[in-house]
Amino acid sequence: MGDFKKLVVWQKAHAVTLHAHRLAIGIRPAFYAPVRSQLVRAAMSIPANIVEGARQESNRDFARFIRYAINSACELEYHVILARDMGVIPEKDGSSLLGEVIEVRRMLHGLLAAVRKESPARSQEAKDTAPGEYSPLPADKA
Repeated sequence: MGDFKKLVVWQKAHAVTLHAHRLAIGIRPAFYAPVRSQLVRAAMSIPANIVEGARQESNRDFARFIRYAINSACELEYHVILARDMGVIPEKDGSSLLGEVIEVRRMLHGLLAAVRKESPARSQEAKDTAPGEYSPLPADKA
């Protein structure tokens, strides 16, 4: 796959993680610790799975990790809804983070579709895509 940091979906997932962490820091008192922990854990799992998947040898394995990232995005969506509805994070902040999570999840579905279309053996051209882009096709064929 190449450098995961060039994937726009990873960049946005990383930003979601930072946003979730900033919100989680403000969650008090101590009995909300499980909500705080789950928010951060689910958020961190999204870009971490993209990173791990990008290093896999086959598209099938990469697709598996993308599905893990999608599942983590779904989990994070629920935890944000829960925290917002419990009143432990502000409505506006929760809604903003939800929008970001949904955007990342949609991008992950697009990446998954592209990876599934690519031939099983990754070509060097696909590994060397332009910064911020993932194309299953060589640059001269895209």
